[in-house]
Amino acid sequence: MTAAAGSVFEKDMSVDHVVFYVADAEEAAAELVEKYGLAVLARSAEGAPTRSVAVGRGDIHLVFTEALAGDHPAARYVRAHGDGVADIALEVTDVRAAFAEAVRRGARPVAEPAEAEGVVSAAITGFGDVVHTFVQRTPGGAGLPGLRPAGEPAPADTGVRTLDHFAVCLEAGQLEPTVKFYQDVLDFRMIFEEKIVVGAQSMDSKVVQSASGAVTLTLIEPDTTREPGQIDEFLKNHGGAGVQHIAFTTANIVSSIRSLRQRGVEFLTTPGAYYDLLGGRTELTRHPVADLREQHILVDEDADGQLYQIFARSTHPSGTFFLEIIERAGARTFGSGNIEALYQAVEVERARASH
Repeated sequence: MTAAAGSVFEKDMSVDHVVFYVADAEEAAAELVEKYGLAVLARSAEGAPTRSVAVGRGDIHLVFTEALAGDHPAARYVRAHGDGVADIALEVTDVRAAFAEAVRRGARPVAEPAEAEGVVSAAITGFGDVVHTFVQRTPGGAGLPGLRPAGEPAPADTGVRTLDHFAVCLEAGQLEPTVKFYQDVLDFRMIFEEKIVVGAQSMDSKVVQSASGAVTLTLIEPDTTREPGQIDEFLKNHGGAGVQHIAFTTANIVSSIRSLRQRGVEFLTTPGAYYDLLGGRTELTRHPVADLREQHILVDEDADGQLYQIFARSTHPSGTFFLEIIERAGARTFGSGNIEALYQAVEVERARASH
């Protein structure tokens, strides 16, 4: 299904912010500030039912929320899943129209439209326990209702600027219904699909993207006819479907990764043979092989250009979340090399952890 002329979701949707429910908001936010160079943007007001810290840089806005009472949704989420993404909030031009249309098309409502501090919001379910809050700001509206600007100095810039995509692990049998949900309810389109086989394991992946091109979800489910692998492990450790990783974009990945390493971020490694063969596989357009080898950066290519990426080593207690850094040099979609390289890298890490 494609966006119909005049659709409320046509060319007006973007990621407004991402909410993580966590056991310790200050600690979770501090990692992004100290290691990734994000700035503290806002904090929850005195007397709020939660402790929240918003951090960001460029178009990246992440909110870490800690429950102060055991019956708060954040507390229930952390008990079920541990720290993780709970809300991918979407900015739209008309929240009331977007909410009404999404519900009419079959979305399950979570919160009816309401206005606070010049911000109109409403929420629907997405996948697993992740919701989508629609956000619309009136002129002069607050950044995030309930949060107050922090006024804290920003750390040194590492070059990360925007959110490229979210990788979502789904239970077996849920890939097609989830793709259909995003197509039918939010006018997303499927831009890529791939079956990845690594040894005795296999998974299926489909990428859906908003009509605006600004919101991209890589949806993945395990192939239960093969041996269990990392997707099965995520689902077990996370307690169901959820966001496995978020990709940050940068204009110069080599420079950014050097900076991030200096700040203490650890990344997955790539075998040297990968770079020995790289020159024969593709003609690089942005970075010398020596720089990519030094920083363990991967390369992929599609009809529109190249992309460069690397995956951070997970610091999550259950290993159910990590970050990716990506630079796009023309490439707009996801090549099989990207997904397979990620799968293989995580499998190596999983094997090491089990010994």
